[in-house]
Amino acid sequence: MYAIIETGGKQVKVEEGQSVFVEKLEAETGEAVTFDKVLFVGGDDVKVGAPYVEGATVAAKVEKQGRQKKVTVFKYKPKKNYHRKQGHRQPYTKVTIQKINA
Repeated sequence: MYAIIETGGKQVKVEEGQSVFVEKLEAETGEAVTFDKVLFVGGDDVKVGAPYVEGATVAAKVEKQGRQKKVTVFKYKPKKNYHRKQGHRQPYTKVTIQKINA
């Protein structure tokens, strides 16, 4: 069984026991989180939401909080003596899917 959930403005396909990286959640390491914005549940019987599946939830456990590798942003205008260098590290949350309730 698998499900497609919406979190952090993105859609993620998840299965039970799978670890996924999602946009940062306000939860501590080891806490349980519940995703209630389930768009689709697949498997033996398919349920499609409009936009969300009624009564469907996905239970997960927070494994860790972290930040991705640095992305360098460099702006440059030729012949104008203009250059700006900036770095960015996007925060993320690693969660392990415990159960899909459909």
